[in-house]
Amino acid sequence: MRVFPGVEYRPEQFPGLVYRLKKPKTATLIFSSGKMVCTGAKSERQARKAVTKVVDELKRNGIVILGKPEIQIQNIVASVGLGGNIDLEKATYSLKRTMYEPEQFPGLIYRMDDPKVVILLFASGKLVCTGAKKEAEVHRAVTKLQETLEEKGLITYA
Repeated sequence: MRVFPGVEYRPEQFPGLVYRLKKPKTATLIFSSGKMVCTGAKSERQARKAVTKVVDELKRNGIVILGKPEIQIQNIVASVGLGGNIDLEKATYSLKRTMYEPEQFPGLIYRMDDPKVVILLFASGKLVCTGAKKEAEVHRAVTKLQETLEEKGLITYA
C-alpha cells in the first residue's frame, strides 16, 4: 500500500478518503464511486486548482484515471459583514420567505429566489450566504439584500 502525505482513510468513521492539500488549503473527499468533493477553497479558481492537483498527484502515483475530471461548483458558502446592525424582528415581516426563531437560533433564515440562495442574517450585520453556484451570484445576492435592508430601514450603520 502506498502512503500519501496528508491523506486519511478510516472507513469505519467515514466512507471516503480525505486528501488534504496545503496549497491551496483544501480537503478533497474521494469516494469509491470516483466522485470527489473539494471543500475549503476560497474561490472557484482555487477549487478547480485543488481538484486538478489531487488528480495529478493520484495519476503520478500510479492511480489510473480515465478522461479529464468534470469539475462542477455545487455550493459556495460566503461570510459577509455589512458593517451595520439589522433589525431581525422587522426583517421577518418585511422580507418574504423568512424563518426567525431566536429561542432556537440567533439568525434569521432568508430564502432568496433570484439568485436562488439562502442567507443567514444576524443582528450584528453579519451574513452567511449559501447555495450559490457562482461567485457572481453571491455578490448579486448580497448587494440586492443590502439595498432592500436600506430601503426598508432594517439596517442602521454606526
